[in-house]
Amino acid sequence: MVLLHVKRGDESQFLLQAPGSTELEELTVQVARVYNARLKVQRVCSEMEELAEHGIFLPPNMQGLTDDQIEELKLRDEWGEKCVPSGGSVFKKDDIGRRNGQAPNEKMKQVLKKTIEEAKAITSKKQVEAGVCVTMEMVKDALDQLRGAVMIVYPMGLPPYDPIRMEFENKEDLSGTQRGQGAPAREPVISSEEQKQLMLYYHRRQEELKKLEENDDDSCLNSPWADNTALKRHFHGVKDIKWRPR
Repeated sequence: MVLLHVKRGDESQFLLQAPGSTELEELTVQVARVYNARLKVQRVCSEMEELAEHGIFLPPNMQGLTDDQIEELKLRDEWGEKCVPSGGSVFKKDDIGRRNGQAPNEKMKQVLKKTIEEAKAITSKKQVEAGVCVTMEMVKDALDQLRGAVMIVYPMGLPPYDPIRMEFENKEDLSGTQRGQGAPAREPVISSEEQKQLMLYYHRRQEELKKLEENDDDSCLNSPWADNTALKRHFHGVKDIKWRPR
């Protein structure tokens, strides 16, 4: 068996275990499947948190409108009349205008929130620190738990346009959510401390080479004391003779 540490850039995502005989192509498919399933859990958890706070999704043609605009246009939330949470609802307006504000009561809200926390723990990046490998079965189990909690609170189901239901039915709209990251960063072949020492070594080496170059400067050869014919000219009485054209 081999242990894979899947990262996005420098950020750890999850650990995955696979047989050493697994073909690279098959391994790539497994990693992508688990990675995408984890993203689905995260999206569902995010929407379920809003569901617990503000109720079901409004019809697309009513989202973002004020109460006066809805009344003026004579729009009606038919699914909102059907999809009432178990035990009744508590009104909590959605300032963004995406949900109808008919939130579940406190007991049902806790059912959703507890399940969300459990699902997040299963797919958490902290599983890497704990040395726990994430499997597709674990991620599917997290999705099943989330689906079960929604069915408890909304036994009649959610509207077909609600993103949570669309996620469960694999009809989610992910347009505009893709983000190209390029190839992952290569793991450093040396530690940060070793890299620091190496840079220090090269800096010292450059300084030494610089000093050697200064010592090799031959401009001193133009000095009078370096002229090996000066003594000969002195005895011939031709010292300090200067020539100029007539």
